Amino acid sequence: MFCETKDLTREALKALGLNFNPFKAVVAPRPIGWVSTINKQGVVNLAPYSFFNAVSSDPPMVFYGANGAHEADGGEKDSLRNVRETGEFVCNLVTWALRDQMNDTATPAPHGIDEMKEAGLGHLPSRLVKPPRVAASPAHLECKLHQFVELPVDPRNGKRNVMVIGQVVGIHIDDAFISNGRFDTVRAQPLARLGYMDYAVVTQAFEIKRPSWPLARKKAQADAS
Repeated sequence: MFCETKDLTREALKALGLNFNPFKAVVAPRPIGWVSTINKQGVVNLAPYSFFNAVSSDPPMVFYGANGAHEADGGEKDSLRNVRETGEFVCNLVTWALRDQMNDTATPAPHGIDEMKEAGLGHLPSRLVKPPRVAASPAHLECKLHQFVELPVDPRNGKRNVMVIGQVVGIHIDDAFISNGRFDTVRAQPLARLGYMDYAVVTQAFEIKRPSWPLARKKAQADAS
């Protein structure tokens, strides 16, 4: 099966035997950026973004894609508007234990609603930025805006796509999730986004050490033959 992305209408996909666009299911699992921001009036916003990831480790940088528009008025989403006003945001780690609250904050609430409060989540103050952190999350990244990148608009409806790139200026980790000097990812059970309405959770990990050159595995295979 092959499909050109210039035509991903429901009719074109149906002709290929697909019920939905497979793109998000192929690029998976994706970390979830649970982004908290605050506007100039001090109103907090919290929203999950499944187009989110780290893009650099030195300096540490992350991005999230503020795709589309606010459903209430067609304007910018609060997570984009607030960063334009303040230049700051926090990425809160979404875990299995917080899956329902994360989903609650995906609801297109009206402007001026504190999604943390509505989802029953407590606030924690940040140290270097103004937006608060989700108290129940085991890890947080405090970020300062680096750059907005305007992406091509959605060809179906003309809605804007904006990539928000931030530099991580501070990292919070709950001490309960540090083991042998490392963040215990498996214990935290972070949530990831798949395609459609599907999610995954990290429950196990394995280690593969990076090889040196020349590749020992390839040489062993050659010797064996």
